[in-house]
Amino acid sequence: MSETMSIREARAGLSGILSKAEAGEATVITRNGTPVAALVSMSAYDALEEAADELLAREARRYLDEPTVSMAEVLADLFSEDSGQGTA
Repeated sequence: MSETMSIREARAGLSGILSKAEAGEATVITRNGTPVAALVSMSAYDALEEAADELLAREARRYLDEPTVSMAEVLADLFSEDSGQGTA
């Protein structure tokens, strides 16, 4: 479970917050009652970065796995008589 504190409290207790982060406890920092940041351990941050990278890689693979068409094929299709765009 994470603790929530204001920026003022975080400034005053930074050393303790860092110790908690090292122990695996996240601290949410608020500004005027609104959460603006979270201080977490480096292992938690690294795991988040790896998850984001994996998500982006999956998204890229999804697009790369789709069949592609060359520009020549697109132009040939546009100008072919079979395209239904014949002259009247």
